[in-house]
Amino acid sequence: SARVIEDLALAGNSVLLLGRPGVGKTTILRELARVVAGADKRVVIVDTSNEIAGDGDIPHPAIGHARRMQVRTPAAQHAVMIEAVENHMPQVIIVDEMGTELEAAAARTIAERGVQLIATAHGNTLENLLANPTLSDLVGGIQTVTLSDEEARRRRTQKTILERKAPPTFTVLVEIQSWNKVTVHTDVARTVDAILRGRTAVPELRELDEHGAVRRSKAPTAREPGFPLAPFGGGPMRERGSFSDQEAGDEPTPRSEPWRQRAPGRTREPEPTTLAQAEAMPPSRPTLRVLPFGVSRERLEEAAASAGMNVDLASAVGEADVLLTTKAHFRRRSRVLEEAGERGVPVFVLRRNTPGQITGFLEEMGAEHTDATGENDLAGGRNDAEDGVERILAGEANAVTLRPQSSFVRRIQHRIAEQARLRSRSEGREPHRRVTIRRG
Repeated sequence: SARVIEDLALAGNSVLLLGRPGVGKTTILRELARVVAGADKRVVIVDTSNEIAGDGDIPHPAIGHARRMQVRTPAAQHAVMIEAVENHMPQVIIVDEMGTELEAAAARTIAERGVQLIATAHGNTLENLLANPTLSDLVGGIQTVTLSDEEARRRRTQKTILERKAPPTFTVLVEIQSWNKVTVHTDVARTVDAILRGRTAVPELRELDEHGAVRRSKAPTAREPGFPLAPFGGGPMRERGSFSDQEAGDEPTPRSEPWRQRAPGRTREPEPTTLAQAEAMPPSRPTLRVLPFGVSRERLEEAAASAGMNVDLASAVGEADVLLTTKAHFRRRSRVLEEAGERGVPVFVLRRNTPGQITGFLEEMGAEHTDATGENDLAGGRNDAEDGVERILAGEANAVTLRPQSSFVRRIQHRIAEQARLRSRSEGREPHRRVTIRRG
C-alpha cells in the first residue's frame, strides 16, 4: 500500500498524508514505518490510538524495526512528540491524526531540529488545510500583507493580499484518493504560493496498476470557486491560475496528440520579427473554444450571446481551450478531467449549473484575456503562434517573436510551441509581455 509514495519517504522528505476517513491513511502510514525502518533509519512511532502498532504491550510485527511510543491520552500527543525527539534520537517520527494547534507547533519544532516527519492530518485536500486556521501552519500558514500603491500596480493585484507566513513543516503533501491512487504535491511551498497568488500548480497523479507498477501523470487541477483564501473580490468563478505562463512558475504541459496544422484556406498575416512590429500589429477577432462537461450547452450559448462573446462549443478535449465543469462533476475525477490534465487544458469549476454562474464565468474570462489595448486577442494569439511555428518548421526563421498577450493567451502559445517540439519563452514586462518561439 505504501509503494505508490515510498520513494518520497526514503528520500528524506517530510510527508503529510490527507484523505477522507476510511481511505487508508493509517494503513499507508504503518507500511511506511516498516519500509523506512528497514532502510536502517531510527524510526519512532507516536501511537496515540494504538491503530498503528496494536493495543498490546508488544508492538505488532507490521511496523518492522520501528520503535513505538504509546500515548496515555490524546491530549498528550504533542508532549510525547517532543519527548521522542529529546530522548530517543530518532531520524524519523511517525504520527497519526494530527488535529490540534499544539500538535502543529510540535511538528514545526521537530522539523526545525532536522528530524524527518511522516504524519496524517484531518482534511481531504491542500485547500482544506489552508482554510483550517488550526492546521494551516503545517503548510506554512497564511498572513495578510498590505502592499504599497506602486507594488500593487506592478503586481496587478489588490493592495491587501495573502502570503505564506513561514516555510512549510512538510515539504511533500499527499492527497489519498483510494488505496492505489494518490495526488502528490512535491513542493508544498511552491504550491501554497501559487494558490495564494491565484494560480494553480499542477500536482502529480500516481496510481498503482494491476502489476504493482507506479504510473505517473499530471493531475487535472482547478481550485474550487469561492475559495476563501483567494485574494479576489468574490464572484462565482476564480480560476485565473490555470493560465499563468512559464516564467510565472507553471511549465506548459504537452498534449499527447501531434500539433495540428493550420486550417486550410486561412490567410496568414505577416509575423512580427521585432518588438516595434509586434506592438504595431492589430488585434484579431477572439473566439473561445469551451468544452462543457456537466454544464448545459444551451445555457452556455445563451450566456455567451448575452455577453457578446464568441464561444465555440468543443466536442472533445483536444479541441478545447478551456474545460468548464461543475463542482460535483470535478470531484468525481472522471476520465475527461484526467485527459484534460494530461493535455494541459485548463479546467474551470462552477459551483452549480446555473445561468448566473455561467455568466460569471464568461465575464471572468473576458476580463482575463483583455490586454492593454482593451481588445480581446485569444484567436489572434493562437493563430500567431501556429503561424510562427509553421514558419520555423518550414525553415523561414530560427526564432519568431509574437505580439504582446495576456497570461491566458501566452499559456496557449507555449502549449502550441511544445506540441511542435519547439522552445518558447515569455519576455518583457506587462502589458508588453510576449512569447518568443525558437528552435531547440
